[in-house]
Amino acid sequence: MTDKTPVLEMRNITKLYPGVRALDGVSLTVHAGEIHALLGENGAGKSTLMKVLAGATSKDSGDILLDGSIVHIDSPLKAMSLGISIIYQEFNLAPFLSAGENIYLGREPQLVPGIVNFRKLYRDAQEQLNMLGVTIDAHTPVKNLSIAQQQMVEIAKATSRDVKIIIMDEPSATLTDHEIKALFVLMKRLKERGVAIIYISHRLEEITEICDTATIMRDGKHITTRPVKTLTREDIVKLMVGRDLTDAIPKVVAPLGEIALSVKGLTRKGVIDNVSFNIRHGEIVGLAGLVGSGRTETARVIFGADKMDSGEISIDGKPVKIDSPSDAIGLGIGFVTEDRKSQGLVLSMEIRKNTSKANLQSISSGGFLQTKKEKLVAEEYRNKLAIRTPSVEQLVRNLSGGNQQKVVLSQWLFRGSRIMIFDEPTRGIDVGAKSEIYRIMNNLVADGVAILMISSELPEVLGMSDRILVMHEGHLTGELSREEATQEKIMQLATGGN
Repeated sequence: MTDKTPVLEMRNITKLYPGVRALDGVSLTVHAGEIHALLGENGAGKSTLMKVLAGATSKDSGDILLDGSIVHIDSPLKAMSLGISIIYQEFNLAPFLSAGENIYLGREPQLVPGIVNFRKLYRDAQEQLNMLGVTIDAHTPVKNLSIAQQQMVEIAKATSRDVKIIIMDEPSATLTDHEIKALFVLMKRLKERGVAIIYISHRLEEITEICDTATIMRDGKHITTRPVKTLTREDIVKLMVGRDLTDAIPKVVAPLGEIALSVKGLTRKGVIDNVSFNIRHGEIVGLAGLVGSGRTETARVIFGADKMDSGEISIDGKPVKIDSPSDAIGLGIGFVTEDRKSQGLVLSMEIRKNTSKANLQSISSGGFLQTKKEKLVAEEYRNKLAIRTPSVEQLVRNLSGGNQQKVVLSQWLFRGSRIMIFDEPTRGIDVGAKSEIYRIMNNLVADGVAILMISSELPEVLGMSDRILVMHEGHLTGELSREEATQEKIMQLATGGN
């Protein structure tokens, strides 16, 4: 910390929504040159608090002080003018513009009014990228950059504004281990320059590695602020959820039934090659591998979202033809996708409608939807899955990530799917919600459902799987039993070893 006066103080911030007190007198203090973790379960109020700071949401009461003086932040533009930048999980970049154009979008240097000085724009943008120590050509279109590189462009956009505070919301969620290390190096550089970073992440191992201080929230309230070095992982979890999670991955071994799903020689040219495996009723088969190994692509072919070039799929011993997702759904396959917001949910619709959308025929009569039945179904799954919401009429976009994931699950449970594909089932959700998702998965296999679980989190793969399949560059490179599997063995197979 470089100054006794905090760069930021948020005092007694309150925000009310219909039926919900999203923020209840929350206070946050951050110093210059500090990496400050903001932790809590989904729905704890972290994102709302940061939206207030970034000018995207108005507060109902409370004060915000920058360098000891009260400021009024009524828009994102005002926040940016005060030196506050937020990098959301979904980047705010124009894909067909270059990295340099994105960095100075809306404030391009001009030769004369209306004529952009591109020479200066690219020179300044390249200087920003070089200062951050990243090797990106400012002329490169953003659509040609990796996710990690796009994130660096977002950071360069922030630092080009003489930024004082950068808010990073789940910055490592889609990054590889190597890319996360590069991000941390960059964060340390910013810290040395006196920039304050507010870091939101559900990966608790990152908090102890990179953060100085942690503020923990629960149910819209400030619980505690402490130096990270004084907190254990168990301390953090207990403070976040208000209870002990004695077993973070509580695997329950269920009796195995007959083979539910069998795939033989599954091939999609240039993507996956000759993939074969079986899953039994009551079994969780983990599918591990590095980014680009073909895990999600395998799931999409099974679900009919992508066409196969060759191969066979059988369900309960009978060969089936799956040309579309509707074929797969009709055959009892459900797919909890990696990107729940764009592929699993209709964010502009209510919980009620999202719950029923995969099984409308069961609540329709004479071609007309029976809204009362639909509401009863939504209420049933709201209670079964402990979806935290004041009403099933709430828009799904207003739910936390963990609760959105439960709504995705509710539609497949209502559909009665007997084969479930989970692609990154707990990505971007907190430890408490993770525990609830694991409980639901255990209940499903106990009921005889077959689960294919794709996950990049090796503790999750090891903890929840009965068997583990590993992929590398579109091929299956090995199978491990629960007893013989270790992180080292999985990584060896995932990198093409034997």
